[in-house]
Amino acid sequence: MKRSKRNGLCCGAGGAQMFKEPEPGNKEINIERTDEALDTGADIIAAACPFCNTMMSDGIKAAEKEGKIEVLDIAEMIASAEDL
Repeated sequence: MKRSKRNGLCCGAGGAQMFKEPEPGNKEINIERTDEALDTGADIIAAACPFCNTMMSDGIKAAEKEGKIEVLDIAEMIASAEDL
């Protein structure tokens, strides 16, 4: 993703950003981050944070990509790898 590792973009949901009104700007943070994930062309977006999972899932809904792009917790990916 464009912003990752040390330059990663955190939505701040774990700091209660998820539960307050959006701040002024051009785009909501979950939409910005989801757009960056979609730009990679991935079919699955993996998250290790439950708040990221919710924010990305909401972003996928907003982009009308439900059923095309899956948002999974990393633990879900590991669990499904056992089936391979």
